[in-house]
Amino acid sequence: MKHKSDRHDISVRKLQSLLGVSRSVLAGLIDAGFVTPARGSRNELRFTFQDVVLLRTAFQLQSARISSRKILAALARLRAQLPDEIPLSGIRVSAMGNTIMVRTGPSQWDANTGQLAFDFEVADIKGDVVFLDASSAKKDARKQADDWYALADQMAEDADATGAEQAYRKALAISPMPFYSAYVDLGALLCENDSRFDDALSVFDEALEHFPEDAVLHFNRAVALELLGRLAEAERSYARCLEINPRYADAHHNLALIKEQLGDQQGLVRHMSAYRKLSS
Repeated sequence: MKHKSDRHDISVRKLQSLLGVSRSVLAGLIDAGFVTPARGSRNELRFTFQDVVLLRTAFQLQSARISSRKILAALARLRAQLPDEIPLSGIRVSAMGNTIMVRTGPSQWDANTGQLAFDFEVADIKGDVVFLDASSAKKDARKQADDWYALADQMAEDADATGAEQAYRKALAISPMPFYSAYVDLGALLCENDSRFDDALSVFDEALEHFPEDAVLHFNRAVALELLGRLAEAERSYARCLEINPRYADAHHNLALIKEQLGDQQGLVRHMSAYRKLSS
């Protein structure tokens, strides 16, 4: 028999971020007895993956005005079924008539009874627990893409570059139309990694197929080329950026520095002067 993992790796701050609830709401869920967190070395509360799923479920059930008694009964069954780690197919809780159905991998089971109106799933990105609304009846592909984009931004802020990249790419893959912001932010993220400049360039090149007259994309493409040491190509991309937007101050600045490296003193003076005028 496989034993449950007792790793309490999740802090209160991380749990709040994953659930999207305030500290007071979280405290109320804990006080209601829905989970029993452990204490860390500094006496801080620590949670397991199972705790996260149970609290998320409890919060959704409370929002649906289900009584605490019924929630505790449903969570008891859910706790017994939870895997140690997130399966690739995720964990899904949904309403089927008056029955709370829980799907873990290929199996689906009745957690308890009660009229519900929610549907969510757990996504697996670099071991993090991430909740995304999966109700296809209520959310179109663009809204789902927006959810992945918001998740990517959160992961980027948390310095999870791998997870952020995966989420940005997921947003791009499922968006029914070219997702401008996801292209820009993914490319910028890749430019922060010394070994990913080529990948960043590919992202900007793909974006420019959809947005050929966008000055920001031409600027970012020039930055990637400059980081790769391809100065002549970077010079042309900065120039194209300025053709579209002559008042793009940073493009004048960067192009001035490239002109200097290429031995074009007149170009250096011209673009540095333009930069100073626009920045003053």
